Amino acid sequence: MSARPPATPFTRHAGVEVPLLCGAMYPCSNPELVAAVSEAGGLGVVQPLSLAYVHGHDLRSGLRRIRELTDRPIGFNAIVERSSRRYLERMIAWVGLALEEGVRFFVTALGKPGRVVEMVHGAGGRVYHDVTARRWAEVARDEGVDGLICVNNRAGGHAGTLDAAALFAELADLGLPLVAAGGAGDERAFVELIRLGYAGVQMGTRFIATPECRVHPDYRQAIVAAAEDDIVLTDRLSGVPVSVIRTPLIDRLGPGLGPISRRLLRHPRTKHLMRALLALRSVRRLKRSALRGVGYRDVWQAGRSVAGIHEILPAAEVVRRCRQALAAADSAVPPSRKDGAI
Repeated sequence: MSARPPATPFTRHAGVEVPLLCGAMYPCSNPELVAAVSEAGGLGVVQPLSLAYVHGHDLRSGLRRIRELTDRPIGFNAIVERSSRRYLERMIAWVGLALEEGVRFFVTALGKPGRVVEMVHGAGGRVYHDVTARRWAEVARDEGVDGLICVNNRAGGHAGTLDAAALFAELADLGLPLVAAGGAGDERAFVELIRLGYAGVQMGTRFIATPECRVHPDYRQAIVAAAEDDIVLTDRLSGVPVSVIRTPLIDRLGPGLGPISRRLLRHPRTKHLMRALLALRSVRRLKRSALRGVGYRDVWQAGRSVAGIHEILPAAEVVRRCRQALAAADSAVPPSRKDGAI
């Protein structure tokens, strides 16, 4: 067993050894990947839409499948966006089911997380919320969350606009543990983010390039082959900018929605319907691309962390390297200079 890294507020909240999350990813979060990260000492996070609609598991049976592979803590992703009441009620029911199955760490995104916070706190759990800017962080704090996932401009999927250092500076005085999301493709970048003061680091793209992630091999190879400049933003998928690997399809689609779609997204009577339609189209396209590979309208989400990803590694090896690098960095810092993060 490699050296144990120092504890942080996040590791204490999540009950894990390494301040590392495998971010919830649609369509990439399959049970084997979630379990492998948790078993290695990090926190694997369940993405319920991916579990049910991509990998074919009933939610309860999928959670129990993960439990067959590891008895260590796992997390659960709850997107609480209110554009569809039916969807929101289903997500709340899934949160209740996850609590029944013993999950005690939740990552919420979009919307106001207060309802989830009430449920999870009632069961003795913790909730962290995805944010990209201070105004959303203040809303989440006021809703009672326990920590923030700080999505910076190097993240895959729905990225933020600030770099990791600027986002930390903007949120550090809120009194909540902060987890960096975006830009960590290797253990060096992982340690740098902890050094900034973050209590943990969320990796997504790095864990797609693992054998446990059940995507088409073309997707993994595209991540390994990509350089930072190959990551581009497009809002053609969901109406808001998404970080993807540049492909011929992305070039044909162009970066932006047309004027009619933009008008519908701005209008108070049509914006929720338009978001729902874009989301439906997006999840279908991402699922097909991830599972079928090159040539099938390929749209692959990835972040600028591809700059540090040069090979396909087992998930446990990714966690092990981060654990060792953090422990080594901690041992190199004189006790008088340690600031409590490491």
